[in-house]
Amino acid sequence: MSEASISSGVLPAPRTQAQASTGLASKQGASGALCLAVLAVLPFVAGGYWTFALGLCFANAIAILGVSFLVRYGGEVSIGHGVFAAAGAYTVALVEKYLGLSVLASLPVAAVVGAVLGIAFAFPSRNLAGIYLAVATMALALALPELLLHFPTVTGGFEGLYVKLDALPGVSKSMQRYYLPLAGLVVVVLLLNQFRRSRQATALLLIRTSAHAAESFGIRRSWARLSCMALSAAVAAIGGALLAFSSSTVSPNSFTLWTSIFLLVGSVVSLYSLSLVGAVLGGMFLTLMPLLLAGAGDWVPILYGAALLAVVLVFNALPPHLQARLQGGKS
Repeated sequence: MSEASISSGVLPAPRTQAQASTGLASKQGASGALCLAVLAVLPFVAGGYWTFALGLCFANAIAILGVSFLVRYGGEVSIGHGVFAAAGAYTVALVEKYLGLSVLASLPVAAVVGAVLGIAFAFPSRNLAGIYLAVATMALALALPELLLHFPTVTGGFEGLYVKLDALPGVSKSMQRYYLPLAGLVVVVLLLNQFRRSRQATALLLIRTSAHAAESFGIRRSWARLSCMALSAAVAAIGGALLAFSSSTVSPNSFTLWTSIFLLVGSVVSLYSLSLVGAVLGGMFLTLMPLLLAGAGDWVPILYGAALLAVVLVFNALPPHLQARLQGGKS
């Protein structure tokens, strides 16, 4: 069953729905494969600076997927996902510092830490929704830098921590910083694609559309809130972990309130898509747009906002079937 069918409450004929889903999945798979092929060879034609910047794009794209997942399946907006990304980043740095393990060993730990923090936040705020939940997540993001600075012996204070160990010995550092985040992004997209076809995804969409109808089937709203936030936070933590590896450092200045806001902006630019193409576009907007506008001086915020507004207006002007294809969120 597709997300559009659940949201609208109209179920198309089984054969028509199957054909539409198959055709849409085929087109999305082809566009994703083409995008991946281009990205795979890009380091051989791009300079070292762009290779580094694109590695950051892929890591940010994973964190953006975490925000988009919460919007799609929880129907909620978060202005605090930078906290979960920071949890993943600091987990990688601390595991390397105290245990001497590389990012490949600490990445699963980062995902678990992010999920646990997501549950820890979602449980006391399970009765909040809409703007109230958004403000609660914003408060979490505001408190994060001060919290990190309060434990300088662990977090490194203002200077932060370094992530220096190679993930794959024998491979150049620049290639590792590019291909590891790209591989992580592909794996997360594939896992989310499988999740969209699961009963759990259908249950989450049902309770988002009609809580009373879902509860009549035994699906509890509190379960949906906890599971959505846990999965969303785990994905964001993976993005933060790979961001720390790609940038080789993690500090409180890397995870301010603006980090969470920009993740939400990237999610909007990606049209809340859970596809590879959408996530990459959101990551590129988030990472590269400030670099491209760096010489604009005081005009940077205005131009950045104008670019975001243009994306939203152009998308809303498209026909519904093109909007559905671009969003890539059908199951």
